[in-house]
Amino acid sequence: MDRHRDTNRRANMHLRILMVGRTGKGPVADLVQDYLGRIRRMATVEEVVVPEAGTGAPEFQRKREGERLLEALRPGERVIALDEIGRTFTSPAFAAHLVGWRDQGVRGVAFIIGGAYGLDEPVRQRADLLLSLSAMTFPHQLVRALFAEQLYRAFMIMRGSPYHH
Repeated sequence: MDRHRDTNRRANMHLRILMVGRTGKGPVADLVQDYLGRIRRMATVEEVVVPEAGTGAPEFQRKREGERLLEALRPGERVIALDEIGRTFTSPAFAAHLVGWRDQGVRGVAFIIGGAYGLDEPVRQRADLLLSLSAMTFPHQLVRALFAEQLYRAFMIMRGSPYHH
């Protein structure tokens, strides 16, 4: 049996997606909700939106938003922060990483998506993994949709589904 295959049970991890700023409305937000709804059939997923810092220099905004993100983390959670300087994975490698944590007994994983100016250094340091979706820069609302799809894809790979081909 493929070591990623997990067809007989829900994932034993509680997933939380921590995001900076309001959740937009429209097709991108609808796409995020569609993918998260699909994932919820296989795992527990919680969305946590922390307020934007508002005004001020980019450094101030990153610092304030970083403090809010760190405050929202729970003890014992593994943390994956999406960051432009992070590691890139293939979709199967990302799924294998999650499977590895699950098989080690990890119960909670928090995924952090920063604001318009990215992540503050203490958030990067707290992360167990810095993950880059691409070397390109995307609007943070669009990153939510791209990440939701990749997270769904990872779960489908874990299940042995033909979705990933």
